[in-house]
Amino acid sequence: MIEPVTDADEATIAAQLGRTPRGMAGIAWRCPCGKPGVVATLPALPDGTPFPTTYYLTCPRASAACSTLEANGVMREMASRLATDEELAAAYAAAHQSYIADRDALSDLDVPAIANVSAGGMPDRVKCLHALVGHALSAGPGVNPLGDEAVQLLGPFWDKPCLPEDR
Repeated sequence: MIEPVTDADEATIAAQLGRTPRGMAGIAWRCPCGKPGVVATLPALPDGTPFPTTYYLTCPRASAACSTLEANGVMREMASRLATDEELAAAYAAAHQSYIADRDALSDLDVPAIANVSAGGMPDRVKCLHALVGHALSAGPGVNPLGDEAVQLLGPFWDKPCLPEDR
């Protein structure tokens, strides 16, 4: 469920990103500390630029951990399995469709440039763990298999309280 963005949320997200957030539709997932962790964004930014990343990961610790996974070759390994595992490929294709359906439900904006575009490389590549983790956290377990896997690989820091600099 997408929650409305409060003024405090917007200030937190701006601090997390180091810039003013754009095109926010709401909060799609909160960190266990209560701060926004994934923002749902509209399919077009206020200036009309198409923006296919519906679930934008803002949690600094999750984002840093995703970058570490990417640097350690996790995307290559996932892509290799995706190319040979038909069941995984079908589940990932379903995640792609779910992502697009979620975006369509957020807004009446018609953005033809992203009509069948999701994020993270879906449905046939693994391009960005940040996007896959954002989707998995927002949609919940069982929707995005590679996003779920990446969330598990992020490790136990999810159970630790956030530090002020992580917010």
